[in-house]
Amino acid sequence: MTIVLCPGQGAQKVGMGRDLAERFPVAAETFAAVDQALGLPLSRIMWEGPEDELTLTHNAQPAILAHSAAVLAVAGERLGPVVLAAGHSLGEYTAYIAAGSLTVAEAARLVRRRGELMLKAGAERPGAMSAVLGLDTESVAEACAEASGADGVAVPANLNAPDQTVISGDPAAVAAAGERCKAAGARRVVPLKVSGAFHSPLMAPAVPGLRAALDAAEFGEPAFPVIANATAAPVGTADEARALLVDQLTAPVKWVESMRTAVRLHPDARFVEAGPGNVLSGLLKRIVPGATALPLGTAADLEGFPA
Repeated sequence: MTIVLCPGQGAQKVGMGRDLAERFPVAAETFAAVDQALGLPLSRIMWEGPEDELTLTHNAQPAILAHSAAVLAVAGERLGPVVLAAGHSLGEYTAYIAAGSLTVAEAARLVRRRGELMLKAGAERPGAMSAVLGLDTESVAEACAEASGADGVAVPANLNAPDQTVISGDPAAVAAAGERCKAAGARRVVPLKVSGAFHSPLMAPAVPGLRAALDAAEFGEPAFPVIANATAAPVGTADEARALLVDQLTAPVKWVESMRTAVRLHPDARFVEAGPGNVLSGLLKRIVPGATALPLGTAADLEGFPA
């Protein structure tokens, strides 16, 4: 049994996926399908840069999705019976590719639109995000609540590990919350380079547009459950998936609880991280001691899979 994990924004880098396209025809076909769906040479940006163009939200999101989708296409039946999938933020869309609910082209168009809407919301109301390291989530939440007020709002946005939480919101409130976190014992507070306050109330202007895009998309019933970021619970229907992908824009990514749910539901399953990097593999070890995930992101990884 396999549980598939799909990474989110931040995992992108120039050159990503090129080795897959050169080694595996099905991977090259996947990247070509994304380029065609978007009507732009995204794969060229992925492989040649420039980095600042790849990092733009509306490019980075479909780029990471394309890389993960290529990995899934190459791995195919070698994954064995997949019983569950989960993706971090935009990775939740990739998880629905794995579950057969979305085609690669449909998912690419959705995350491209999602990125455009998030970028626009960030331009209309500039926000900030910071990673808080070495402090428990409850203390981070308290710091955010105390810092929110006349200077705006700060909220826990990505609950990545028991001692790692990303906060998001209005810049002054996020800065104040960060100082409170340091005072409460945080080891570090690291400002992130982002174009908006993702997974916070500041993303509310993007909700109607994303809901319309999801309603218009061909979205099938998932072949197996996908754990929703917004609830950390398994989703089994297309209608519920659509609603929770909209909620995800303004809700925190409950990744700690999601991984604990996955292990509770399938304690004997192996985890595979499909896509660039190994961030989710590292987080899993910190969330569930003894649990491990196998990163599958490069041609070398896939040539040796399954070991």
